[in-house]
Amino acid sequence: MSIIRPEIEFIDRSTRSIRYLEHGWPTDLCRWHSHEEYELHFIAETRGKAFVGDYIGDFSPGALYLTGPNLPHNWVTDEVWTREIETRDMLVQFNQSSLDALRIAFPEFSEMRQMLTLAQSGIEFVGFNPTFARGHMEAIRDARGPERIVAFLRLMVRVNEHAEKKVLSVSKMVQIDGNGKQARIGEVIDFVVNNFSEEISVDRAAEIARMSSTAFSRNFQSTTGHKFVEFVNRIRIGQACGMLYATDAQVSTICFDVGFQNLANFNRHFLKMKNMTPTEYRNTAQTDLAPSVGGGR
Repeated sequence: MSIIRPEIEFIDRSTRSIRYLEHGWPTDLCRWHSHEEYELHFIAETRGKAFVGDYIGDFSPGALYLTGPNLPHNWVTDEVWTREIETRDMLVQFNQSSLDALRIAFPEFSEMRQMLTLAQSGIEFVGFNPTFARGHMEAIRDARGPERIVAFLRLMVRVNEHAEKKVLSVSKMVQIDGNGKQARIGEVIDFVVNNFSEEISVDRAAEIARMSSTAFSRNFQSTTGHKFVEFVNRIRIGQACGMLYATDAQVSTICFDVGFQNLANFNRHFLKMKNMTPTEYRNTAQTDLAPSVGGGR
C-alpha cells in the first residue's frame, strides 16, 4: 500500500522558456511533488528539513539547491516557526531541451553538463554566497524578455563554478557517458541498479565489465568515487528509503528485500548513510511529507 506519492506538477512552457516563482510560508503551494523541469531553489527564510528523492537533511536561510527532472522534492519548515513568512522560497524552473539547444548554439555551455547530470540526484551548493544568490534571483524576477534569460544564465554560470556541490539522493546517483572502460563501468552500474537484491560480488561485477577484479575495482572507484561494495550498499539503502516512505512494509522485510542478509548489518549501514535509523527515517518522512503538513515547494 502506498503511503506517500509525489504530486506530479505540469508546467506550461508555451510562452516562456523559464519560470520564476517565489512564495512565503505557509502556503497551498507547499507539497511533496515532482516535475519534468530542473529547479534552482533558494531558501530565503526559516529552518527545517529538506527532502530530495530519498535524502532527508537540514536546511537554513541561504541554502541553494538544484533538482533534476522528475526528482521528488519538498522543504518543510520546522514547527517552531509560528509567524507567517512573506518570502521563504525563490526558484527558477527550466527544461533540458532549452539547455540542449543552448549547447548546440554555444558549445561553451557544455561545461554545465556534469552539473546537470549530478542534479538528477539533487545538489546542494554548500557555502554559496546567499546575498549573491538572492540578488540574482531578484534580477531574474524583475527582468522581462531576453534580459530575464541573460540574468538566469549569469546565475547558472556562477553555480556551475561553485566548488562544493553536495549530491543528495542515492536514486539516480550516477549516469556514465563515454566509451571503453567507462561504458563497461556503466554496464555494471545498470546491473546493480536492476539487480540490487541479489548477491553481487566484486568478481561478478568484474566479469560483467570484462576486466580483472583488480582493474575493475580501480576503475570503478575512479569513475564513481565509491568502492564497489560501498556503491552497492548505497543503492540498496536508497531503495530501502523509497520503500520506507512509500509502503507500510516492516523494516525487517525491507532489509531482506533490498539485499541485506541480516538486520543488524542493514541498520548499521542505514545509520551511517542517513544519520538516523530506518524507523526514524520512516517517521520523519511520514510526518513531514503528509499533505496536511506545511512544507515547501
